[in-house]
Order: sequence, then structure tokens, then C-alpha cells
Amino acid sequence: MPPTRGETLSDFEALLCDGETFRSTPLSEALGSRGGVVVSTGFAFSAIARNWWKRFDRAGWGEFEDVAVLGVSRDGPYAQSAFLRRLGRPDFRFFADVDGTVSESLDLLTDRDHMADVSTPWRAAFVVDADREVRYAHVADDWISPLPRSEIESVVGTLGAETADE
Repeated sequence: MPPTRGETLSDFEALLCDGETFRSTPLSEALGSRGGVVVSTGFAFSAIARNWWKRFDRAGWGEFEDVAVLGVSRDGPYAQSAFLRRLGRPDFRFFADVDGTVSESLDLLTDRDHMADVSTPWRAAFVVDADREVRYAHVADDWISPLPRSEIESVVGTLGAETADE
């Protein structure tokens, strides 16, 4: 089962791409001081990914204060970087999950009908705090529906609130 609210995401490590460079980075180092939004989109240049990430851009996700917005896709680092450059969003970064280990650690991999020996991750989003605790989890049950953006944004707004009250 993919991670659910209250569980902790594994501290997976993969090449993290910013549009210009890439280096092996654990999730814990990629998160902002308040946490992050981890979005699994399958393949970077797919129509779904292009649609979703343009929506995230228009919704102002690049402006989340101290909350990283991190994509995960099965493409290599050069394709990831090209996708990020095309988006023109230097504040979004992508983990290159070429071998599927990140998606496997999130238990998102599934075999695709009519695609022999091919597995791709379910489209998903996780909002996590700075300790990688899942505050919100959404795993799509189809391949094309958009993410529940307003729910994600609402949870992002609460990240770090508990430490501010202490």
C-alpha cells in the first residue's frame, strides 16, 4: 500500500534535477524547512504531466514558502532538466526515477495493460512535513484525472503551524 496520512515517507535517494544540474540527493535534503509536496507523474513529457505541472505553475505552487515542490518521474536526468527548462520554473525540481526504485519505495508501481514488461507509477501526491511525515496522500485511481489541488494547497498552508505554536 502506498503511504497514508501519519506514515513516514522513506528517505529515498535519486538524482534530483533542477533544470541545469542534477545530483544524487535524499528526499530529506530536498524538502523545504516546512516540508514538501511530492508528485508522481509517470513520465515528464507525457500529456498528463505537462497539463498538471502547468496547472501547478498557474496556481502559484512555486511560491510556497519553505515548501519544496518535487516531481518524480521515470525519465532520466537530461529529460527531467529539459522538462523543467520548458516549464520555466526553477523552483520546481524532479527526481529521476529511471529504474523505478523511488516509485517502488512509495508502492506506486503497477503493470500496464498492453505494455509488456512495463510498469509505471500511479499518479499521486504526498504532502509531507520536514520530518517526511505524510500529512496528506492522494493516489489516483485512473491515469488522467487531475490532482485535488485545493486539498493539497490547504494542507500545505498548515505545514509548520504546530512548531509556530510551541
